[in-house]
Amino acid sequence: MKRMLWVVCAVILFSCQTNRITTTWTDKNVSPKKYNKILVLGVLIENDRELQSKMEKHLAGDLNDLGYSAFAASDVFQPGTFIKGDTAKAIEALDAKGFDAVLTIVLLNKEKEKHYVPGRTIYTPYAPYHDRLDLYYYTMYDRIQTEGYYESATKIFWESNFYDRNTKKMVYSSQTESFESSSKDNLAHYYGVLLANNLVKSKVLIKPEEPRF
Repeated sequence: MKRMLWVVCAVILFSCQTNRITTTWTDKNVSPKKYNKILVLGVLIENDRELQSKMEKHLAGDLNDLGYSAFAASDVFQPGTFIKGDTAKAIEALDAKGFDAVLTIVLLNKEKEKHYVPGRTIYTPYAPYHDRLDLYYYTMYDRIQTEGYYESATKIFWESNFYDRNTKKMVYSSQTESFESSSKDNLAHYYGVLLANNLVKSKVLIKPEEPRF
């Protein structure tokens, strides 16, 4: 039971460490409202098409889990629907599907980071091996022989904006830092949970159980 609790805590801590909202902005002149159909639209380069699809689907799924009606652009529109410079085509596509809000996910930048991972330096004076000279010798020998090393990680900078299509205004914007994961699903999942809850916390969306009169 204790082991299971430790694992759960470790997962939560890991997700918090690898995804962090650094800045948020909300239009204070706009009241929270209920949107009928929210489109989650990723803006990534062609080489990141798979990641874009996963980011859209996870965030849309997390919004749906909270009771909102959200859809991933990759599930609704064909590639090439949203092309730079062809605003009329994009607006026509959104109108045809009845979307009254658009939430974007933009990959702003990636940068490599290095951090030092120390060797085995944990001191445990009352460990059982202190009673056995042979165990103590080999444990300490292994400890002093294990050197630290540098590990590289890729930090990703994201930006998400929420647009109300009825008022034609941006009502929310946030920037987030995350570390690239070997699993695109994990990266997309933690980002989706973080952003969906922040949208509710920032009072952009009305909670499903809170009717507005």
